[in-house]
Amino acid sequence: MENAVLAFCYEGAIKFGTLAVSTQGLTEGLVGTSSVLLGGKYLIAARALAERSAAIFKKMSLVSLNTTLSEGEALRVYSGLLDKVRTPNQGLS
Repeated sequence: MENAVLAFCYEGAIKFGTLAVSTQGLTEGLVGTSSVLLGGKYLIAARALAERSAAIFKKMSLVSLNTTLSEGEALRVYSGLLDKVRTPNQGLS
């Protein structure tokens, strides 16, 4: 998608979870506006993942988080996956 990133964080079957949105910061290092739109579980992790995704990809980000992990563990695991996706395979162009 040209202007946004959609991230679905789940285990097993695809399930929609707590939904957070974030815009990128206007200058390097600043977090943009973010908010939880739907859900009531893992509010902090969903919002943090949306902010991280927006900062990594420099695009508006929408993140759905549905997990059985603890909130801290989910944030660690899914942040790590975002870091892996951020760096495309080099040398394949």
